[in-house]
Amino acid sequence: MIYLDNAATTLHKPPQVAEAVLHAMTTMGNAARGAHSGALEASRTVFGTREKLARLFACQRADHVVFTANSTEALNIAINGLIHEGDHVISTDCEHNSVLRPLYRLEEERGVKLDFVPADRRGLVDYADFERLMRPDTRAVVCTHCSNLTGNILDIGRIAGIAHSRGALLIVDASQTAGTVPIDMQALGMDVLCFTGHKGLMGPQGTGGLCIRPGVEIDPWKVGGSGVHSYDRHQPREYPTRLEAGTLNSHGIAGLSAALDVILERGVADIRRAERALMQRFYDGVRVIPGVTVYGDFSAPERGAIVALNIRDYDSSAVSDELAVTYGIATRPGAHCAPRMHRALGTTEQGAVRFSFSCYNTEREVDAAIAAVRAIAE
Repeated sequence: MIYLDNAATTLHKPPQVAEAVLHAMTTMGNAARGAHSGALEASRTVFGTREKLARLFACQRADHVVFTANSTEALNIAINGLIHEGDHVISTDCEHNSVLRPLYRLEEERGVKLDFVPADRRGLVDYADFERLMRPDTRAVVCTHCSNLTGNILDIGRIAGIAHSRGALLIVDASQTAGTVPIDMQALGMDVLCFTGHKGLMGPQGTGGLCIRPGVEIDPWKVGGSGVHSYDRHQPREYPTRLEAGTLNSHGIAGLSAALDVILERGVADIRRAERALMQRFYDGVRVIPGVTVYGDFSAPERGAIVALNIRDYDSSAVSDELAVTYGIATRPGAHCAPRMHRALGTTEQGAVRFSFSCYNTEREVDAAIAAVRAIAE
């Protein structure tokens, strides 16, 4: 199988990841739940992984790296823990349901007021709209770093400047950029960075987290066992324990740690160049095929390694199935959990076929995918 669904999860991971998970499952106890060797090894692995993530994202404090099961949980923690009754929030049409649904629920249950920066037919936003939508009661801007459908990257530094000038926080969904695009939280002005471990970070599923700027106080979304302050009625207030109720996925975190070693050694910039070259090769091959429509902005100097397209008026699921069954190529069709973006692109009914690339893909695989798209279009 030619795997081109890396925006959903990376299938091909460094071999060290599986080795680290297996080792952890046979040696690790429960982190922060004892002083024996198994518990201490788990605790050390967890803390070491926090340090690696803080280094990767330029998070100022390793103890402000909080682990979750995925970016969806991270976003729920950040959104529910920072946005209160009557607050105003700005988001965009570029968002995944992991941002949209928590916001919609707060709108219904807490009277939170929402505004969305619209996207045009290329999936682009007008940054003047962020300024226009700002209000005295704007609590936060919540937005993606990169659209999981178009691959368009938002100018986070520019958005942060607008938000901070009005006293608002910036919560960023980095699901599609963590590990594949250089991220400096301090330089970009991110207050909270939410990430998942199983995509560009090439770790196991069931891993993810938040990186939090010092001074940002997030109320716990879930409470429970922490291994410390067991006689207190309330969740401990210090990070990261404040937001990590329950047993951590130490086995998965061990695998994530191994993946981070590979990424930090190779360098995110080199990974980005490799993925961008594959994406560009595919885009250049398919955009000239009669009957193929490609979505997104490919003129920008920075973008994710994603190409979403349709072939004539064929249903995207039928095309994706044909690619899998006849050509052995894995893609993602449908709505991609991005309903507002599909409305902006005019693809609500047809959906789109998404090709997403990893540094482990090859030019030969890309050329095979181009040939398959051409054959279906013909």
